[in-house]
Amino acid sequence: MIKREAEATVKELARGYPVVIITGPRQSGKTTLAKSAFPDKEYVSLENLHTRGSANEDPRLFLDRYPDGAIFDEVQHCPDLLSYMQEAIDFRSSTGDFILTGSQRFGVLSGITQSLAGRAAHLELLPFSLSELSDSIPSYTLDGILYSGLYPPVHDRELDPGIWAGNYIRSYVERDVRRLINVKDLSVFQRFVGLCAGRIGQLVNLSSMAADAGITHNTAKEWIFLLEACYIVFLLRPHHRNFRKRLIKSPKLYFHDTALASWLLSIETERAMDLSPMRGPLFENLIVSEMMKTRYNSGRMNNLHFWRDRAGHEVDVIVDRGDVLIPVEMKSGQTVTTDSFKGLNWMKVLASEDDSFLVYGGDRSYRRAGTSVISWRDHAALRSIQI
Repeated sequence: MIKREAEATVKELARGYPVVIITGPRQSGKTTLAKSAFPDKEYVSLENLHTRGSANEDPRLFLDRYPDGAIFDEVQHCPDLLSYMQEAIDFRSSTGDFILTGSQRFGVLSGITQSLAGRAAHLELLPFSLSELSDSIPSYTLDGILYSGLYPPVHDRELDPGIWAGNYIRSYVERDVRRLINVKDLSVFQRFVGLCAGRIGQLVNLSSMAADAGITHNTAKEWIFLLEACYIVFLLRPHHRNFRKRLIKSPKLYFHDTALASWLLSIETERAMDLSPMRGPLFENLIVSEMMKTRYNSGRMNNLHFWRDRAGHEVDVIVDRGDVLIPVEMKSGQTVTTDSFKGLNWMKVLASEDDSFLVYGGDRSYRRAGTSVISWRDHAALRSIQI
């Protein structure tokens, strides 16, 4: 088993909180992480209809069966369980009793806010990071990673990435869609998801997306929210600091994993990835998601933004450390040109910051023009941007 960087974090959280909840996409390894970190705890899957029925019919009796706590998998199926769990953990006054997992971000977290505020710690687990795979797949190529993505089943079981991604969309996404909202024609929804893949790294324009998909503006807004809730896409918000400029206020769109985006874009081989006009946006997507994983795996909240003004000046990512802003650019090519530093230099002058980073598709990290140029393979350097 490939050891997850988040394991030490989830164990530490369990020492301080009665409940730890692990959320993330389906098949991202939540169950495996919970079982590995807490091998002595009883495992209970709420995907099982009989078990789910028992939990929903009599939550108090259900919890009484586990006096030493348990791992409850896919807890979004039993939202009322969280209210009764508050009573149980207050009576016990211990830590690390219950480990919960969930595949729907907002539904599970709203239950925690209402029922377990102050009693639960939260960790988001995304697919493998590049550093987690570096030992097991030392010879991977950039095009190979962009095409295959980083979901555990693809690498653990050596599955065909394209076939796996297609099945993932059809089975998990469409099933969750049916559960959460009433979509009469799933083909329209899948077309909308495909349109999202074609807009990776771009500003979200709901009116344009709605028109292209043949749906209303409000439906497009609802579907974007749904894709966020199911951990398919995420939105990168613009940085809020106004440097006396008119700033863009729309978020940018990314996928949590490039394998799903590649399948939706009909990219079926590494060779096709190398020739695709979407290679650059997918590389940007890969690095932004890697930076998010560094934060999430350490139990911290996302601190990434982007910056763009209406004059055309932009920076792919701004890392907000509170007392300092770190501008980061992404370039998929193996050669870095002078033009690659334009946005970084503009932002450094505007924000009066000294540090800046450029992540590129080459294999060597170095310094140039006052900027740290980082190879996408240099995991330690990538982590240093965030922590």
